[in-house]
Amino acid sequence: MKEPVVEELIELFNSLFKETYNTILVRGDDEPIYLPADEENPHNRVIFAHGFYASALHEIAHWCVAGAKRRELVDFGYWYKPDGRTADEQAEFEKVEVRPQAFEWLMSQAAGHKFHFSADNLASDIGASNSFKENVHSMVHQLIDGEMPERVGLLVEALMKQSGKEGLTKAEFQL
Repeated sequence: MKEPVVEELIELFNSLFKETYNTILVRGDDEPIYLPADEENPHNRVIFAHGFYASALHEIAHWCVAGAKRRELVDFGYWYKPDGRTADEQAEFEKVEVRPQAFEWLMSQAAGHKFHFSADNLASDIGASNSFKENVHSMVHQLIDGEMPERVGLLVEALMKQSGKEGLTKAEFQL
């Protein structure tokens, strides 16, 4: 399997969703953000950080979680507290991150890219908890057993085709 290339991911995403969801994937310079279309930009933009493949997949995963109304809001209108969260704030963060990180793990595996759990809390010593990792793992298994949401399924299929991967099995998702 070849190493995934971010430019190919951008092309793939845009070919799947530019027309159908008026959304494009954009390499950003700094912090990731989702911006809905406006007077200056005709497309919704999933902007990922520093050209990193993992950042692109993570931001795409959040886009896949967001419903139609949320996709009309800057950064989907979600709560976010940057680095330095307390243990309670981190626990709240982990509750809302299970689904997007499960989506990201599926897409990473489909693309042949290594997945890393993200606690997104580098300024503190609070990393991703074991229960969080187990919840993400469980969600991945549920998605493989059941029906993936449409956008996730489209991306996983397209990423597997791009990477030359045959399919996904629960056995390849290990903690």
